Amino acid sequence: MAQLRTRVREQIDAYNREPFQKRAGSRLSVFTTEELPLMQPLPAVAFEISTWTYKRKVNKNAHVIWARNFYSVPFGHIGGHVDLRVTDTVLEVYRGDERLTSHLLLPASTVNQYQTNDADMPEGRSWQAWDRIRIEDWAARMGPATVTVIGKVFEAASIEEAGFDPALAVLRLSRRFSPARVEAACELALRGPIHSPRYAHLRPILDTGQDKTGLVPDVSEAEEGGYVRGSAYYAGGTR
Repeated sequence: MAQLRTRVREQIDAYNREPFQKRAGSRLSVFTTEELPLMQPLPAVAFEISTWTYKRKVNKNAHVIWARNFYSVPFGHIGGHVDLRVTDTVLEVYRGDERLTSHLLLPASTVNQYQTNDADMPEGRSWQAWDRIRIEDWAARMGPATVTVIGKVFEAASIEEAGFDPALAVLRLSRRFSPARVEAACELALRGPIHSPRYAHLRPILDTGQDKTGLVPDVSEAEEGGYVRGSAYYAGGTR
């Protein structure tokens, strides 16, 4: 193969030096006089094929989601939308033509991991990614029934990380309803037929005020859509 390559180069060079039949010069002379002066050095970094994703919302924790992982964005863009340029090795965050930040891309096998640049976070603010211990601490502050519900969420998850979002959805009900009401709803749901209550089961209890009455709705395990609002809800009562 080495001899073949050498011979091919010799033949190409000879071919390029052959004079044109209908004009002056050769392929080599045209390249040397017309094309070579216009050529520039190759870029120092090899070109990488990239994928663009547009209009990704920056979450309240100053991170944007890509491929089930989280990448930080300068906190001033919280609530806004950014575009992502993703290569095999790097994720870059853009807003318009401005590159806001960049990260080494996490391996495809990772899930619910955080890539956080300190410069993207507010000065003096300590940011902590969610994990099971932090989630269970929040549940413990709300009450034992909430702890049990969160425990069942994690028991039903195929891997621990898969329980983060459904567990947080339950706990974040305390932002709309009081922690005491969420705890009461968890206690009520645990008395019902659903083995592992989720947000979809707890939210209707809170919306209809069933946590205040203490009455357990008659719902089968198969009804994954949540508790059915009874006739009293539509009879003009307080919602």
